[in-house]
Amino acid sequence: MPSTFTHEFNTSAFKAKVSFSTGLFINGQFLDGSDNTTIDVINPTNGKVVTSVSEATAKDVDLAVDAAHTAFDTTWGLHAPGAQRSVLMSKLVAIMEKNADELAALEALDNGKTFNWARNVDVAGAIDCIRYYAGWADKVTGQVQETTEDKLTYTRHEPIGVVGQIIPWNFPLLMMAWKLGPALACGNTIVLKPSEFTPLTAIRMCHLINEAGFPPGVVNVLTGYGHTAGNAISSHMKVEKVAFTGSTLVGRKIMEAAAKSNLKNVTLELGGKSPNIIFEDADIEQAVNWAAFGIFWNHGQTCCAGSRIYVQEGIYDEFLKRFTEKTRSLKVGDPFAPDTFQGPQVSEIQFNRIMSYIESGKAAGAKVEIGGERHGTEGYFIKPTIFTNVDPSMKIVQEEIFGPVGVVIKFKDEDDVIKQANDTVYGLAAAVFTQNLNRAINTAHRLKAGTAWVNCVNSLNSNVPFGGFKQSGIGRELGEYALHNYTAVKAVHINLGHRM
Repeated sequence: MPSTFTHEFNTSAFKAKVSFSTGLFINGQFLDGSDNTTIDVINPTNGKVVTSVSEATAKDVDLAVDAAHTAFDTTWGLHAPGAQRSVLMSKLVAIMEKNADELAALEALDNGKTFNWARNVDVAGAIDCIRYYAGWADKVTGQVQETTEDKLTYTRHEPIGVVGQIIPWNFPLLMMAWKLGPALACGNTIVLKPSEFTPLTAIRMCHLINEAGFPPGVVNVLTGYGHTAGNAISSHMKVEKVAFTGSTLVGRKIMEAAAKSNLKNVTLELGGKSPNIIFEDADIEQAVNWAAFGIFWNHGQTCCAGSRIYVQEGIYDEFLKRFTEKTRSLKVGDPFAPDTFQGPQVSEIQFNRIMSYIESGKAAGAKVEIGGERHGTEGYFIKPTIFTNVDPSMKIVQEEIFGPVGVVIKFKDEDDVIKQANDTVYGLAAAVFTQNLNRAINTAHRLKAGTAWVNCVNSLNSNVPFGGFKQSGIGRELGEYALHNYTAVKAVHINLGHRM
């Protein structure tokens, strides 16, 4: 019998007692893992264990895949019309709205992000995403192609079957919604693995999925480690597609496993080292505010974080002064406090990784304008950090840090900054700040990135595609584009009169 997580929230932001099973979710039931082992969930504000969840192994992946196949062949896929899928997804949206504060509190508890950001961005965005794809469920259609009068030809966009989905720890609930939404709308069944660091909202969502009335086996959620459960999903011969969000390093392993098994379809949303370009004619106050949001929001644990901040030489000194002041004003602390902007990093592993990059920057001769050290003595808090006097060869300029660490770099003109901005193996996102419309459009078009923001950063919508160039990924999340990841196109040729 899997354990039950019970927790009393008594904060100014949320007061309630929550209690739910923490087992593996297979075929609509909560089960112990095959090896009866568990994984501790840590509160990053103090490093203490919050609860333990069941650990999935390859045996459990087999069970989940079998359950998903049975559901696909009987109660989902082509056996559940799009309108029916839409109704169930809409029911899930309503239940999520009813439990929104609890979901936000759970996100803050095991991830460390602030309750306010979790409630207003993560949970709200997840709800919006599922609602958006509920609207698509009965609109996934093929085409009729004109050939000759004695033949009818058309295409069907059929669900792929059982799909594997592996999501990260930085936006646990939101990334779950990004994966579930298009897959369910297209009629696929799912085996999903959340991060072992942040499993609570994924497990709680399983209870909500049952409450909404989804048939058993349509969604299966396995809490486990990447090298075991994640590897078993990506290499499984009966999983026809795998979608992954996370680091480029792990993305390579997912792609390799998919290729070595059944050559399954792969979509990857990977790392970034996004440039944020601020021209002399920008609204400097807005540029400062957006730049701070771009790098320090979600504690810098954002794949599209604007971590390379390029400032034109005419306003560099003034920008740096104001940016440093803005950074100093950001409150680091308790995720449930109403005025906290930045909570702790997600884990001790991530904390140590970020601190090693900070030490690398110092050792390489970069100047710390502010921050550069831990915050407090307990938990995994790091002060928002700005480096200057950097050169392109430094690790802090080239590599994804995934923490509240930005570099500010002076540039001369458009050609200079485009060259610097594109000098990276990544291409996930970029931003441009200018009041010159022609310059904004021209620069956005020249940047090698899947998303280009003008006078804003980290602004996403469920109906707009998101994904990267170069080593930042393959395929697109969100919008109509994401539906293409979850259908197989079949061409049908019907002879109406041609005789041999």
